[in-house]
Amino acid sequence: MPSIQTNDPAVKALVEENSRLKRAIEELTILNDLARAIGALQNSGEIMQTIIRRSLKAVNAQQGVITLVDEEKDDSMKTLVRTMVSSSDQQPFHLNQNLLGWMHINRKPLLISDPKNDDRFRGVKWDEAISTLLSVPLMAKSRLIGILTVYNKKSGNEFTDADQRLLAIIAAQSAQVVENARLYEEEKSYLKLQHELGVAATIQNNLLPDKMPGVHGYDIAGSSVAAQMVGGDYFDFINIDDVHLAFCLGDVAGKGLSAAMLMGNLQATLRGQAAITISARDCMARSNKLLYHSTGSDRFVTCFYGVLNTEEHTLCYCNAGHDTPFLFSNSGKLQRLSSDSLVLGMMEEFPYNENTIPFNKGDVLVVYSDGVTEAKNIADEQFGEERLEKVIEEHRDASADTIIAGITEAVRSHMGNTEPMDDITMVVVKRLK
Repeated sequence: MPSIQTNDPAVKALVEENSRLKRAIEELTILNDLARAIGALQNSGEIMQTIIRRSLKAVNAQQGVITLVDEEKDDSMKTLVRTMVSSSDQQPFHLNQNLLGWMHINRKPLLISDPKNDDRFRGVKWDEAISTLLSVPLMAKSRLIGILTVYNKKSGNEFTDADQRLLAIIAAQSAQVVENARLYEEEKSYLKLQHELGVAATIQNNLLPDKMPGVHGYDIAGSSVAAQMVGGDYFDFINIDDVHLAFCLGDVAGKGLSAAMLMGNLQATLRGQAAITISARDCMARSNKLLYHSTGSDRFVTCFYGVLNTEEHTLCYCNAGHDTPFLFSNSGKLQRLSSDSLVLGMMEEFPYNENTIPFNKGDVLVVYSDGVTEAKNIADEQFGEERLEKVIEEHRDASADTIIAGITEAVRSHMGNTEPMDDITMVVVKRLK
């Protein structure tokens, strides 16, 4: 039997073709195994770790990293997620920002065999242990969502063109799976947030009075219109005894579930203290101390708290950093119930002040939140106190509900199509006789 001559061109071509086919089969096996492995996962972190591990094995690399970015953000080079996998005990390499910038511009595979002397990255400082690296873009629907980078061949050799081609195929096959997982997690987070907002909205709605107090000789009403699903304003009416009615309007710092929880804390605190004392000053001082110890340093509440004596027709009030209410007398004289005390929850001890004034026949008190006066139109002009005063003056002879409705309508008219930035909350107390 004649021997096979290895220098025969036909034989050499056959050997090369067999080698190519073998490599193609190996690559297909790698890609199929990867597709099955990541196809069963939904967690983006697990998906990326699987991709990196399979990539390290495929190109015989020591370490790999996937860095996700978001081109739709203003800072498109900001890292969203960075997942690192190493096959050794070596310290993780830091992805060079210049490499990320290069990939944003070129969006094609990059093979660097000598990082320190590569002309494309002159002056760039690389980790000393990086001898060679291979980086490929992760593209999803023509958008760069991240890059896959592997470092250092285990054999000490350089990465090859075949390694580059295989890693590029892995990235192309994996990118959409990674993006889908990330979008799925974002949707879950959004749905969770919506659920929390729904819970917060329910909490807040339950905290607000379901009916207005019926007090002989007085017309009293309150209203709160949230700018978003969950607001930070709160008002309440508390029957202390047969002749004392407490009422309050507060603006809780923050929004969302935390603000709703603080609002619930505020209501429980104020109602508990109102049951102990009829003094507005003492109620605020004690409530402040309790809120200080039960809330974080970034949480506080502005609050106007008044106690109406319906027998002697006097109003004892304390204004803890809240917007100054309007008090119109029957004669037309305007009085502002100024803020002379600190907001609740900021300092443990504070000498709160109270004032007692007569509440005469025909007097109209309007307590409001800053969502009323700070409401802006398309020209960025606030509604302001002057407009509010004018609207109250125009409606002062109407019922408390009508006064609130008139103010609300005037604010909405001023805003036009501008989205509200804050809640619109009011309490109106009017003495009829």
